[in-house]
Amino acid sequence: MSDSNLSFVEVNPSQPHTAVVIWLHGLGDSGNGFAPIVPELKMPDSLPIRFVFPHAPIRPITVNNNMEMRAWYDITSMDFNHRADRTGVEESAKQVAQLIDAEIANGTPAERIVLAGFSQGGVIALHLGTRINKKLAGIMALSTYMCDPETLASEASDVNKRTPILMAHGQQDNVVPVFMGNAAFKVLQDNGYAVTWQDYPMQHSVCLEEINHISAWLQARFS
Repeated sequence: MSDSNLSFVEVNPSQPHTAVVIWLHGLGDSGNGFAPIVPELKMPDSLPIRFVFPHAPIRPITVNNNMEMRAWYDITSMDFNHRADRTGVEESAKQVAQLIDAEIANGTPAERIVLAGFSQGGVIALHLGTRINKKLAGIMALSTYMCDPETLASEASDVNKRTPILMAHGQQDNVVPVFMGNAAFKVLQDNGYAVTWQDYPMQHSVCLEEINHISAWLQARFS
């Protein structure tokens, strides 16, 4: 636990860590969902990284007949332009920012913290990472899209304009169509962010090629 009211799963290296990855899960998942990916990343022992996998709050989801599940925000419509509930996005972004502050307070500077997210978690990572006033090591947004892309130019902080952003997506994604991810990539590009794009022959998931790419990207961020 931390000063944030988000609980989380943590995966710590065998020696004192020198960097932190905060990784946000997707709709209906939990922090437990991505924790098993850590050993698959095969990070070198010379780079001890602490991984933090927060649990999103439980809330009713409108498009799922108000079924309650872990979610970073409500989905009131499947309309591509209005899928993310802005109020919920901002609430979750604030909670995740508190997690970042807690890691900084525990001795890891912001420049050694990567903010990552999959699907809904990626929406939060992009929203917070482009607006936070702390310089991060990197932002990773997997199989995701952007909340209110038209407001980015007026709301963005310049602090992470040159921070590397990795966007990755499945070409056969039938949950978040690849064009939604690519649209977010182009918005980031148009706003001057240091963003790269990678897609894979997969659905709304993670594949081995992507895991290997993430590992190399993380190592480059923390080298």
